Amino acid sequence: METAATKTLIAQGESLEREFKSDLRREFTDKEIYDEIVALANTNGGVLLIGVEDDRNITGSRPRHGKSTDVNKLKSAIFHNTVPNINTRVSVVSHPKGNILVIEVERYPDICSTTSGKTLRRAIGADGKPQTVPFYARDQISRRVDLGLLDFSAQSVDTATFDDFDPLEFERIRQTITKLTGDRTLLELSNEELAKALRLVETRNEALVPNVAGLLLLGRLTSIQQFLPTHAVHFQVLDIQGDVRVNDAFHEPIVKIIEAIESRFKARNDEREKIVGLLRYPIPDYSPLGFREAVNNALLHRDYSRMESIYIQWQHNHILITNPGGFPEGITAENILVHEPKPRNTRLAEAFKRIGITDQTGRGVDKIYMGQVRYGRPPPDYSRSDNAAVRVVIPGGESSLDFAAFIFEEERNGKVFSLDDLLVMNELYYDRRIDAPTAGKLIQKGTPEARRVLEHLHELGLVEGRGERGGRVYHLPASLYKRFHMKAEYVRAKGFELLQQEQMIIEYVKEHGTIRRSEVADLCKINDVQAKHLLRRITGKYSQFQQKGVKRGTHYVWVD
Repeated sequence: METAATKTLIAQGESLEREFKSDLRREFTDKEIYDEIVALANTNGGVLLIGVEDDRNITGSRPRHGKSTDVNKLKSAIFHNTVPNINTRVSVVSHPKGNILVIEVERYPDICSTTSGKTLRRAIGADGKPQTVPFYARDQISRRVDLGLLDFSAQSVDTATFDDFDPLEFERIRQTITKLTGDRTLLELSNEELAKALRLVETRNEALVPNVAGLLLLGRLTSIQQFLPTHAVHFQVLDIQGDVRVNDAFHEPIVKIIEAIESRFKARNDEREKIVGLLRYPIPDYSPLGFREAVNNALLHRDYSRMESIYIQWQHNHILITNPGGFPEGITAENILVHEPKPRNTRLAEAFKRIGITDQTGRGVDKIYMGQVRYGRPPPDYSRSDNAAVRVVIPGGESSLDFAAFIFEEERNGKVFSLDDLLVMNELYYDRRIDAPTAGKLIQKGTPEARRVLEHLHELGLVEGRGERGGRVYHLPASLYKRFHMKAEYVRAKGFELLQQEQMIIEYVKEHGTIRRSEVADLCKINDVQAKHLLRRITGKYSQFQQKGVKRGTHYVWVD
């Protein structure tokens, strides 16, 4: 690791992924190093810096092999003193106050320990500071679930029996299959055969024993509370001051909870109407489909090994849904639209699909996004999520009736919009302008695919582009701004016309004597590439407008 990168890490302070250790008063032993590396590998990975105090003061590390530290020997020692063997990156970074020993480790895809049998992890202590703590067996279950090594919903509950299933819930599932067009071959099966077909039971000594998924879908309330005390869903309504006005708690089987939550949602989800031609188009405060999928995702992907609850909080301008357990391994808020489906509870997910609660593609997140943007609202926000929980904010409040009505009318006339199309158009409606790199982050597919989407919308006449291809900026066309009663916004979005930009630049140079490319970009509200092309155009058009200097010293003057 380079010195500059090390200084940056130290300046950021300690965290779950960064640990500072002093080597000043006593030697920080190799065994202690193994402990810290195991703890980091069992959490998020990270870096151990030896020779740095907790207050970020650098005091230096001692040589570990005679007069120096052999990084290869230390790396080998860590490898052979951890189980499974952990590979690390070891560096000695020079500093005027003393050398810093830097050991980097990746998050390990299994539970790690030292060869002496110590299993540790990183956690935030009661004082709010990160620390290394024992990694008990009860916590390791949740870790294995997060890593996709364990399907908790498939675990049999050996002390439960088939009598812990509620006959009424079998009937509820049959009704749900009929209503949601699930697998209709299940309808004629007996209760025992239905439980087997959905893989909600295991055979033990010729008896049917419920598994976790079975109890969650079919269990009696008393049985769920006895065997799965972690299962709880709270539906709360908060006022603008944050005070709780409604706080309903549910511990019943999942399908029953879904029905109860949906009835409360319908009672509070107001609608407005927009007349499109001779039709009245209802526009709800929240998309029923998007909300339903968000709730299904929370029930399906939560970590049932954690003693925590799902919270659905209806606030004055958004709905916040929180479910225990972070994103499954590999999924983040930045790739959630493009990552392949990765259910945390596979057995429960399979039953959901056959019943019809979720579709066969497993792309519920797309429906949450689609439900938002098609009604002219911002997309869902997952940025509050962390390792402990996934949190999705579904923005509510007033939508753009005109935008929603436009999408409705276009689709009624046979036009089909993809989620990428709607994400881009929705963003343009609110932020006026967009370029390909920004659109690439928005649709989570990168700049080349975003450029294809933008050009497709341009061909359909739904966006306009200006500037050269490398720095092309897009905005909605005048026809849509007129339809949305936003004529002034069109002028601002389109920006100054070329002649106006040229005159602004020439006047600026005459007034101030010189101008740089960055100043042109700021003056005309364009990007750096567009400024470059504009300056090239002016120098070719006016002989008095001349370029001086090279590279970073390049500037432009007006010579009479």
